[in-house]
Amino acid sequence: MSTTASIVIVGAGQAGFTAATSLRDAGHVGPITVVGDEVHLPYQRPPLSKAFLKPGSPPFELAFRPEEFFAHHQIDLRLGERVSGIDRHRKAVEIAGGGSIRYDHLILATGTRERELFDRASLPTGVVTLRTADDAEQLRDRLIESERTVIVGGGFIGLEVASAVYQRGHSAIVLEAAPRIMSRVVSPVTSDYFQQIHRSAGGIIMTETLVGRVTTDGDRLSGVITSEGHSIAADLVLICIGVVPNDELAHEAGLAVGNGVIVNDRLTTTDPAISAIGDCARFPGPHGVLMRLESVQNAADQARALAQSLVGTPTTYDDLPWFWTEQAGSKLQIAGVADSYDDVVVRGTVESGSYSAFVLRSGELMACESVNRPRDHVAARRLLASGLHMATSDLIDETFDLKSASRTPAA
Repeated sequence: MSTTASIVIVGAGQAGFTAATSLRDAGHVGPITVVGDEVHLPYQRPPLSKAFLKPGSPPFELAFRPEEFFAHHQIDLRLGERVSGIDRHRKAVEIAGGGSIRYDHLILATGTRERELFDRASLPTGVVTLRTADDAEQLRDRLIESERTVIVGGGFIGLEVASAVYQRGHSAIVLEAAPRIMSRVVSPVTSDYFQQIHRSAGGIIMTETLVGRVTTDGDRLSGVITSEGHSIAADLVLICIGVVPNDELAHEAGLAVGNGVIVNDRLTTTDPAISAIGDCARFPGPHGVLMRLESVQNAADQARALAQSLVGTPTTYDDLPWFWTEQAGSKLQIAGVADSYDDVVVRGTVESGSYSAFVLRSGELMACESVNRPRDHVAARRLLASGLHMATSDLIDETFDLKSASRTPAA
């Protein structure tokens, strides 16, 4: 594609922002338009459930860059606008409320939205979600006054918010439908460790627990009723039971979708003039299976890879996924994806609060979960990227130098 082509990016989050800036860095000189439905400048989302909620934290600057940056780089920001449709024949996106924008190449970076548990219109004040900066600001204000917080969902976000509650001197009750917390992303070893530290910090974790409804006292929230009929008092309820990809635009335009917008290893959809990146994209993973990741690293790396392809350097996206979370004083860093496994071995000791759990399938390293062990995390990322086979005995032997081994080329 010509470096003078017109590129439209739908979505002003991490993926959309990185795609726009990476295109300029890679030498694209044509028009770049970013359309985002929020009024805010493109901003970081990870702090929304972390530093932004901490008590006593100073005003937090979330924006990636000031407004002048976008003007200087000739990136046209269309904020507070929503794309309502894609006209593939005309190569144009339709803007809700009127108007359209023509493109030579379209990038879908539409992200995700909260999975809904209740009809929002029927919910009392005090039942909140956490997805946007406005959501986070509302939640932070409510945490100041709340004494009884119930969090529905034991994933990263729910548990990070629970940690912020403990820091304010209160207890949080976390209700998780699965048999263990973070079960979608970590091994039982790590689930058990974090369940214990949350309880030690004052949290109450209730697994295999579904919420049936919220209760009110007049027009005020009073609590929740579980599906088994147990009543739990609350003056604040956070719903964070996962997300769903915003793939409706792609579906309505006739593109292939299925738990996200389906793309190939160059992040191209079934229309060669349209790509998809970030949380909304379902792409070929490291083990040949289509996957969709909700990760800043994935969003940014896909955006950079796509930018290279669009300026004339065809680039396959095969970066190693990694994630992190900080909860109740412990930092968890994950390298790789353990979509299926049959063994977990531990380096260090879980009891010490400093360990790495290596997740294996038929002896092959699939992922590594490092708790308060950044050196192990760095080494594991290199090991996974290199494809080097490691003996289980070496993985768990703390006298064995993982760092040096990770630099050895695979045979």
